[in-house]
Amino acid sequence: MILDQLVQASQQRVQKVPVRERVKRIQQARKMTTPVLSFEAMLAQPGLQLIGEVKRASPSKGLIAANFDYLKIAQDYAAAGVNAISVLTEPRYFKGQLSYLQAIAQTVSVPTLRKDFIVAASQIASARIAGASAVLLIVAILTPVQLQAFITLAHELNLSALVEVHTTAEIKQAVAAGARIIGINNRNLKDFSVNFATSCQLRQAVPAECYVVAESGIQTATQAQQLAAAGFDAMLVGETLMRAPDKGQAVMQLRAGVRG
Repeated sequence: MILDQLVQASQQRVQKVPVRERVKRIQQARKMTTPVLSFEAMLAQPGLQLIGEVKRASPSKGLIAANFDYLKIAQDYAAAGVNAISVLTEPRYFKGQLSYLQAIAQTVSVPTLRKDFIVAASQIASARIAGASAVLLIVAILTPVQLQAFITLAHELNLSALVEVHTTAEIKQAVAAGARIIGINNRNLKDFSVNFATSCQLRQAVPAECYVVAESGIQTATQAQQLAAAGFDAMLVGETLMRAPDKGQAVMQLRAGVRG
């Protein structure tokens, strides 16, 4: 199963870093006072916000961007008016790097999200050190104890936690663990198939006090309008924008008829 391989690869990456270094990163992140752009403040703005994703490859689609000028892509997104930027940092299957996130966070004036398969506290600390505004936490790959601890740590480090779910049961787990932002992924992480209807089907199960983000499979202005009508606060769009030769035009097309 693809998800198992992704989690295993992430665990192996973490284990290659000496325990002393992992502890040092957490300690360093706890001492940081440099402010970060607020991901939650972005979600609180009126209308449907757009999170543009910087992604070189994926397990299901292979190489998406052969010419991967990640900094220019992020700058094009920001110039086009995206509200936040998600950066894939998983190196094996998505060809990402934490250095991409760091460079982007230092360059753009919108919040940034570290998107990875986070299985250790040190990865959250590394995101803070790199300048991220938020981290992705996936309910399906964490125990309830891990999820609660990671959300708590993220908040202590002034990071937002986008907690990704795929079922009603996972929404309940996320809320119980203290999630303030729920990301509903239309992609089945077991086989990487996409069903856009998933987000709207699960939307009503998210408590009103939580922000909610739709992820994956968003390609058209009509879909964006459906998400806005369903009460989503943001949509995270990756492949559609990554494959667009004109990022600005692609952003405008997605936002046609949608405020934010």
